[in-house]
Amino acid sequence: MRQKITLKHIAKELDVSVSTVSKALKDSIEISLDTRQKVKAFAKLYNYKPNNIALSLKNRKTKTLGVIIPEIVHHFFTTVIGGVEKVANEKGYNVIICSSNNSFDKEVINMEMLASGSADGFIMSVAKETQQKKDYHHIQETMSQGMPVVMFDRIIDELVCDKIIIDDAKGAQTATNHLLSIGCKKIAILTTVDYISVGKLRTNGYLRALMAYDIPQNDEYILKIEDVDNCEKEISDFLKNKDIDGVFAVNELFAVTAAKVLSKEGINIPNDVSIVGFTDGILSKHFIPSLTTVSQHGEEMGERAAKLLIEKLESEDTTTEEYRTVIIDTSLVERESTKKTRKK
Repeated sequence: MRQKITLKHIAKELDVSVSTVSKALKDSIEISLDTRQKVKAFAKLYNYKPNNIALSLKNRKTKTLGVIIPEIVHHFFTTVIGGVEKVANEKGYNVIICSSNNSFDKEVINMEMLASGSADGFIMSVAKETQQKKDYHHIQETMSQGMPVVMFDRIIDELVCDKIIIDDAKGAQTATNHLLSIGCKKIAILTTVDYISVGKLRTNGYLRALMAYDIPQNDEYILKIEDVDNCEKEISDFLKNKDIDGVFAVNELFAVTAAKVLSKEGINIPNDVSIVGFTDGILSKHFIPSLTTVSQHGEEMGERAAKLLIEKLESEDTTTEEYRTVIIDTSLVERESTKKTRKK
């Protein structure tokens, strides 16, 4: 039996991106006529059947929610999934979970596969590469076919849909304020490159807190990390012999890595340097010392996202489209990585 041809196969054979194939098959003028003709000819030769047939399946409900997340191992996304499944099960829906592994191409493939009739609507947090490319055609096309999308955490401002977020800047300001309130004045931040929206927003919150305390921005205290999964050497080199008394990390991995690196250098946490992280995951709770952190309340975020999506799917009013942005409050969880008393 011949293997079913996919977007990925066509892209590989023609040495183009999955996005180019997807757009060419939809006759997008963004793609040259020559490339469109080549892609269509190849697809016809191998009897490619496009997945985006949601329109023809509009009245066939699967009672299934599609969830696309950037990474499956991140504790925050695990808690969000838990919240989605809790509400979905209560309402009689199933959940299909796909991970993009922060790949734009994989996100496109996941969405086209689920839009083929596997799911009625989507809950998603976009991949890092999607934010970098600023190419959202797959999400826009899915919504134009009548399939509702609820975005959470990493959202796209330009897309008009329901969104569940936290106030990242406010959460980061709260974290930095905590360090300032216990006497820290030389506070480093471990953040992401700016095209990752949550990293940029949390950096803004850090800077806002410093400004409120009349502490000028010092670029020597700011590390923007691109390769999140292999950050230890970069963090180690950055922190080595740096005159600091506090660290704010925009995610749990950066916070744990900073604590590990500083401890290896013989620096006591929290007496010499206090650390606050973001995302109250398993590592934060069980690391020694346990980490003070900002909780995003991922389960609540998942519950709200599922409720919004199911309300859209079950609404009988299809003439008016109202979209909501729900902001979930964060909270600071104090543990052993920050001092309890103010410096004298």
